Amino acid sequence: MTEKFLIGTYTRKSSEGIYQVELDTQTERLQNLTLVGKAGSPTYLAESNQHVIYAINRDDSQAEPYGGLVGLDGNTLPASSLQQVMEPGSSPAYVTVDETRQLVLSANYHSGVVTVYRINSDQTLTETDRVQDQGMVGPQPEQADGPHPHYADRLFDQRVLVCDLGLDRLYCYDLDNTGKLHLVNQMQTSPGFGPRHADYVEELGKVYLVGELSSELAVLDYDEETAQLTVQQVVSTIPTDWTTHNGAAAIHISADHRFVYVSNRGNDTLAVFAIQPDGSVKQVQLISTGGEFPRDFNFNCDQRYVVVANQESDNLSLFARNRDTGKLTMLQDNFKVPEGTCVALRKN
Repeated sequence: MTEKFLIGTYTRKSSEGIYQVELDTQTERLQNLTLVGKAGSPTYLAESNQHVIYAINRDDSQAEPYGGLVGLDGNTLPASSLQQVMEPGSSPAYVTVDETRQLVLSANYHSGVVTVYRINSDQTLTETDRVQDQGMVGPQPEQADGPHPHYADRLFDQRVLVCDLGLDRLYCYDLDNTGKLHLVNQMQTSPGFGPRHADYVEELGKVYLVGELSSELAVLDYDEETAQLTVQQVVSTIPTDWTTHNGAAAIHISADHRFVYVSNRGNDTLAVFAIQPDGSVKQVQLISTGGEFPRDFNFNCDQRYVVVANQESDNLSLFARNRDTGKLTMLQDNFKVPEGTCVALRKN
């Protein structure tokens, strides 16, 4: 069986934009790197059920940089461009598709803005709302220049959770069908935590939050009635004797809600945690990603495999995943992809 992944990249060196790679589950190898579409540093992307790829986009061809999103028709290769939604300034850091409400959300790390777009009948986007994060910054150097929303995505109750790395703050919004955000509650993390990305387990009422700056994983209780978040547990994603720089990055939870995976950029590992009956976590593995600066990773369809993008070493790594123990085994670490930053399993 062959499965396909989309790979987002920086285009600072040799990359031209968005790529596709195949996973052959018979040979257990990655193969056939193909350029899907050209874009400027499409560091994050999301594919809709209509196979439209909404990706981060940056244009440095003018005196002033422009940033925003590009929409590509992924039904053919190469994908044709449907639209570019651009404005002066830096490009966003995160984008996701809300299929239920036919909306797209983006989080702009540099401008501090979260933006909502309506998906039109022709799959183009029209902006419906934007909110500007504000507040006192955290104590770390990376936080000194203001708010930095790094993630805006749906919780299991269809509210939107925003992680602001600069302010050490989480925001919970109601999102109506017209694409308007309404703040319901917010939470302050510990100083210097640097919230980056999150995932959740609905039946436990838990949100699992990764702190980029602290290299920690926080287990949060989520109250659906009030949207209040409270800390249950905080654990490190790196060894206690690691003293050089590390930035925790991506977080994904297995479909059976038994295991949490976090990537470490610097320590260059994946940390594997087993979810306990009360929702707390216990680390069961810390394994090298076979490359430098693992920014993102993802599962294949049946979650027997994990694909990791190592940004600085320009390679993808492939792991076999034991679905009973959650542990990973390296299968391949030499598949070349330039400046990989995002791994997304293609829609069927």
